[in-house]
Amino acid sequence: MSPIAVLIGPPAAGKSRLGRRVADRLGVGFVDTDKSVVVKHGPIPEIFASSGEAQFRAWEREAVTEALLTPGIVALGGGAILNPDTQRDLEDLFVVMVTATPEAIEPRLVSAKRPLLTGGIDAWVALVAERQPVYDRLADFTVDTSRGTMDGIADSLVTRLEERR
Repeated sequence: MSPIAVLIGPPAAGKSRLGRRVADRLGVGFVDTDKSVVVKHGPIPEIFASSGEAQFRAWEREAVTEALLTPGIVALGGGAILNPDTQRDLEDLFVVMVTATPEAIEPRLVSAKRPLLTGGIDAWVALVAERQPVYDRLADFTVDTSRGTMDGIADSLVTRLEERR
């Protein structure tokens, strides 16, 4: 069994919010790999502080492996695609890149506790520039959450997924 779609993209792009809405509309399950890590190991900033990024990435990979065995919609953490095994796992799946402009992202970072984005929007822009080639290579379809409502964006993605069936 494999997911209907896997959502990838930069931090704060809206993968989790969009994924939950799409799963609800399709009547299927939703898995957020960052949430899976948090449930098992604690808050991500604390993992980074106490165990380091390498340990977080190992736990993230475990969460990804588990999530990709489930039907429904899966949202990966922004950096999950850095793992070569995850990249290979996504090759035969329908991958949706969720993206947004820096202007749309900046307000979303204000209250966010994201260890790799302590430098604010400049850190986000640099992170995205580094990861963009991988996102582009893996994505079958792209959704931009910069404009419009999340409900409208979810409806559009549901239409696209239903056309694929």
